[in-house]
Amino acid sequence: MNEFEWLRQTRALREPVSPRRDLWHAIDAALDGAASTTPAPRRSTAQRVQGWLLAASFAGLSLFAGSLAVHLRDRPLATAATSAAPDLERWRPSDPRLAGAAVEFDAANMELRQAMEQAPHSPALQRLLYRMQKQQSQLRQLEHQAG
Repeated sequence: MNEFEWLRQTRALREPVSPRRDLWHAIDAALDGAASTTPAPRRSTAQRVQGWLLAASFAGLSLFAGSLAVHLRDRPLATAATSAAPDLERWRPSDPRLAGAAVEFDAANMELRQAMEQAPHSPALQRLLYRMQKQQSQLRQLEHQAG
């Protein structure tokens, strides 16, 4: 087989082909016959118990998630943020190379405080506060090492 025959055969595949006989009558007859002779399937006791167990586990999981959400909502998260915030304000490095970082930390601390007043229970703001404290602690260690 050469390339031209191969191209001719592939072009022939594009054209629609009708079946030799109508298949829908046979399909309808088979479905009607199967529907009239087959009784409705019955669920076994094990399947019913399994369904109830699945529903009960879903209800228990929903109850657990709801109680966890209520518990976390009522927990005071802002106390840790406000108690650590004055510590961030007091840092005044004696090294002039770190003075710019101290100014940036003061500005970030002020913005973070304003944001936490609007949303005191925000986990994202808590993470930002933790990250800022960690960075400031690292800079304090650098200042201490530099003498």
